[in-house]
Amino acid sequence: MNSVFLNIKNFYSLIHRGILKVSDCMIAGFRVALVLGVVLYAAGIGWFVFYADKVSLDDHTVLVMDLKGALVEESPGGLKDKFIGELQGNATETVRLRDLVMTLELAAKDKHIDKVLLKLDDFQGGGLVSLREAASAIEKFKVSGKQVLAWSSFYDQRQYYLAAHASRVLSHPMGGVLIEGLGKNRNYYKDALDKLGIKANLIRVGQFKSAGEPFVLNAPSQQALKAEAHVYDALWALYTGGVEKARNLQAGSIDQNMGKLPDALIEVKGNPAQLAMDWKWLDGLQTFESLRESLIKEVGKDEDIQSFRQVDWKDYLASEAKKVKGDHIAVVVAEGEISDGRAPAGKIGGISTSERIRKAAEDKEVKAIVLRVNSPGGSVLGSELVREQLQIAKDKGKPVVVSMGNLAASGGYWISMASDVIIADPASITGSIGVFAMLPTGEGLMSKIGVNTGGYQTSWLAGAYDPRRALDPRMQSLVQSSIEHIYADFIGKVSDSRKLELAKVDVLAQGRIWTGAQAADHKLIDRLGSFSDAVEEARARVSKLDGASSSKELPIKYVGRKISSIEKFVQKFLGQIGWQEEETNAIPDWRVMSALSGPDALLLNHLGHDLAWLQTVIEKKQAFGAAAHCLCNVSP
Repeated sequence: MNSVFLNIKNFYSLIHRGILKVSDCMIAGFRVALVLGVVLYAAGIGWFVFYADKVSLDDHTVLVMDLKGALVEESPGGLKDKFIGELQGNATETVRLRDLVMTLELAAKDKHIDKVLLKLDDFQGGGLVSLREAASAIEKFKVSGKQVLAWSSFYDQRQYYLAAHASRVLSHPMGGVLIEGLGKNRNYYKDALDKLGIKANLIRVGQFKSAGEPFVLNAPSQQALKAEAHVYDALWALYTGGVEKARNLQAGSIDQNMGKLPDALIEVKGNPAQLAMDWKWLDGLQTFESLRESLIKEVGKDEDIQSFRQVDWKDYLASEAKKVKGDHIAVVVAEGEISDGRAPAGKIGGISTSERIRKAAEDKEVKAIVLRVNSPGGSVLGSELVREQLQIAKDKGKPVVVSMGNLAASGGYWISMASDVIIADPASITGSIGVFAMLPTGEGLMSKIGVNTGGYQTSWLAGAYDPRRALDPRMQSLVQSSIEHIYADFIGKVSDSRKLELAKVDVLAQGRIWTGAQAADHKLIDRLGSFSDAVEEARARVSKLDGASSSKELPIKYVGRKISSIEKFVQKFLGQIGWQEEETNAIPDWRVMSALSGPDALLLNHLGHDLAWLQTVIEKKQAFGAAAHCLCNVSP
């Protein structure tokens, strides 16, 4: 900066002495203005990035956590998606679990924060594991002696699990609580495909591998129902038990109350809010305006906003979160469907996710890797690429710990095998060790519309799989052999990594799903625990290797793409806390665009979602694609 002002001083000196001509002065003046503009622009960007986030808190401040969207490990898409969504007026908001947890950890130690207000009207919830970890963060915050208030105009089942762990649960006088239970119906397309003249040609290994059933059956198989019941009942017990413990309710009372709901609602003259009060699901009925006035009396009034003294949780986190430097534990998030190549945040790409792992393995400041898995699986090849890279990191001497989130099944379990320790929540869904392929053909459809196909091929294989023609039996045999080989490879890797007899693994596999607690009983995982437990396990392993107790204090850092100051600048305008890496060649996102509305549009959207993974199989260059995928995502 001093050199800039020195150049300006010399510039005027030369003019005064008549050495510079007018034209020279104009050119030189333009250059000086340009330099000053660049300096001021850089200074402005620097200030905005490093100082504009800072918030100044007064004593007795309420941390307002207005949670909007689904609770996720990684926000899907990137800045481009956010920007386009903002322009179109339909930006999708999400709540990252780690942001929620970190905010509560910081606020618990902050002398300026008196209490937390959870606003849950727009909260869409998430998997039970995510809800349990968020609830645990609330319980830890309450240990600091500070209060957590929860308010919603009406609580659905997901919102209520989080609210139940608050110090006080409040609802609008015309609100209430709706707890329904677990379970969902899935569309089955066999009759529809038959009418269209399309045949699914499902090839699978594993009697419980039900991911392809919607395309070849009209109803769930008995094996699928048995497997789902075994898991759903266990998850429901965790949900009700968690709420009953948090609310000091009698064990089993939720199921009992749900059984007598119709008569109980009649007794309170159809008032669900009063019924929730009678059952002690709520602590009070209050409009938000009334709650606002109460908080003004408790903590004081902020004249600028004419409301109680408060700070938004996103602003607070952006201001208080510290940048991690030096030695640390690297966290790689593996969330979503698994594809072969690259995928954006919220999905797993065999290439892009393995590159993140390699980056962590080669970083000297990374002392261990924690892989957080939340995936139903997908591409076998993509799964293997990720598993291989973890194995390489492990072979280099870096401890690798897997933390299973809501779902780590099929391909999600495959990528978890190359680790020192697998830790899962009791509510995690895992297993589904099985493989299938699907080669849809539309020979019937072609016949119905009067279209024929034909041509010359140098060998039978050149036209063995043409979606317009019936599947060649030789091709079916080829795929069956390949799928059986992949299944044998899958259970062989499980046997080696889990130190289990191959025959036992085969019995536990067959595509069957398990909760984390059930998987622990069968030794498919090492132990039960949370993400925090996985981090502590990684620290303990580093300490054992280094012989240094300081490893117990190693911070964690999420592995992602480094972003520039300008990107941060734009990012802040869009209100996005965490930058999400943008990749190319992502899994196609099926959105059925239709003029239809109501049930018709809903059906088409369900169909598009169910076929999303199948589109990636059809578009592959290989003759067929093998999938290690599980249609087993269960959300409360």
